Amino acid sequence: MSLDSLGIEDFRCIERAELALHGRCNLVSGENASGKTSLLEAIFVLGRGRSFRTARAETLIRNGTAAFQLTARVRNEATVRPLGLRFSRDGIEARFSGRPVGGLAELATILPTQAIDPEVHRLIEGGPQERRRFLDWGVFHVEPTFVEHWRRYQRALKQRNAALRSGAAPAVVRAWDPELVEAGNVVAEFRDRYLASLVPHVEKTAERLLGGPLEIGLLQGWSAERTLEEAVAGSWERDRERGLTHAGPHRADLSVRFAGAPARDRISRGQQKLAASALLLAQLRCDAELGSRVAALLVDDPAAELDSGNLERLLAEVIDLPAQLFVTALDPDNAALAGLPNGHRFHVEHGVVTRLI
Repeated sequence: MSLDSLGIEDFRCIERAELALHGRCNLVSGENASGKTSLLEAIFVLGRGRSFRTARAETLIRNGTAAFQLTARVRNEATVRPLGLRFSRDGIEARFSGRPVGGLAELATILPTQAIDPEVHRLIEGGPQERRRFLDWGVFHVEPTFVEHWRRYQRALKQRNAALRSGAAPAVVRAWDPELVEAGNVVAEFRDRYLASLVPHVEKTAERLLGGPLEIGLLQGWSAERTLEEAVAGSWERDRERGLTHAGPHRADLSVRFAGAPARDRISRGQQKLAASALLLAQLRCDAELGSRVAALLVDDPAAELDSGNLERLLAEVIDLPAQLFVTALDPDNAALAGLPNGHRFHVEHGVVTRLI
């Protein structure tokens, strides 16, 4: 699966661009603040329905305009179909092959997209939400019913928390417990099963990138000594006092340890970038092994905070993946980029994209 073409209109600093893309590798160069990252961001939004740089989608609309529009032709073997997404302050709408897209989950199956950007280290040093999102993205792509159970759990959690905040009677709050526990156990089981498949890929990729062991484990969101039903019942007094549910997979985290200690405490910012990249690249390999389609891998300014040796190792891992690559660089003639597969080259200046090769 890959993108044959990309159209961008009124997205950040890019007024209009129509690009014919290479199915294997696309290198985008330009000065800082020229718009090269915005090009990658547009692809990510097209595949995820959100940005990897901001949670405020309205800031993606070019100044002085009311909406941005993204279009693409998506190739799946011999079949090519149109994909389009439009966002205005009224909301987001997407269409694929002439029909409305049902939601962000469907969009993610149409164009599975992953990004390694200069802030990727947040996967290591950031909060649990970053790592839950990483884990669930992988589970979603290999377990077809995961999103259904995740939504069931989120719906029960939302209703239970609303009842807690409103001071509803205990029976009203606890009426949501069976649904919460049933769906939560399934979500946790999916995560456990996926993690068992992911761990070997993480170990191998981290050894090549970091030269040492990167260990990951799931903290499920409640005490391992209790069932989820027991944990929910046991946190009742605290739940009622604070108006929210304290036990469940919504509190899960992925522990990441390097050489036996928490990675965030042991390794430098550059090594955190490599560790986070190892997680993402291992996930793409794992998902491909489990039958998930890999589409676009976006690598934004890989040279940031990496010396030449680490940059070469990172790009060797990237090149080895069976994905369509989009790589940005300040200097397209950087020796480390010489190993990239042959493809198309683009230059961006003041939001204007020009194809060089």
